[in-house]
Amino acid sequence: MSLDNIKEFLQKMQADQDLKNEVLSASTADDVARIAMRLGYEFSGDELLRFSGQKVGQVTVRKNDIPGEYH
Repeated sequence: MSLDNIKEFLQKMQADQDLKNEVLSASTADDVARIAMRLGYEFSGDELLRFSGQKVGQVTVRKNDIPGEYH
């Protein structure tokens, strides 16, 4: 299930500073999903965005609005 994969990935990220830095430097939710996929966690950028506002441990997922971005 994608939700479980997101939660597990976020928990792993909390324990791994290098992974956390990589995720924080990612430009898009799809980039984060690709990082997670490389580590065996399967979810899409859209699924991660739908998780926005939820908290896992000390991590809260937030969608960053980029000026000039169109929806």
